[in-house]
Amino acid sequence: MERFQHDLIQEIGQHRSSGVIIDVGALDVLDSFGSRTLGNIAEMSRLRGALTVIVGIQPDVAFAMVELGIHADSMHTALDLEEGLAYLGRHTSTPSAPASPPFRGAP
Repeated sequence: MERFQHDLIQEIGQHRSSGVIIDVGALDVLDSFGSRTLGNIAEMSRLRGALTVIVGIQPDVAFAMVELGIHADSMHTALDLEEGLAYLGRHTSTPSAPASPPFRGAP
């Protein structure tokens, strides 16, 4: 998770990204460390000039985040990738889709 965070923040600067979408739809569980890391990524991205949108949060994961007292203050969320892209289009200066392939992180 830490390597993903580091690599993503570097990619934001290298590509001068104005937005980042992180899809957590495949996660059945998101513990406090993972939630806190997502919040850190959103905050670091903001400081680098990019808006972060978390998409695909499963109902059980959302419930657990609330129960753990995890606040998503710096995170923007959307139901799915399509809504996440629309959100970025409305809130960034580049409404079109990115020209480069999405960053997938380290294996």
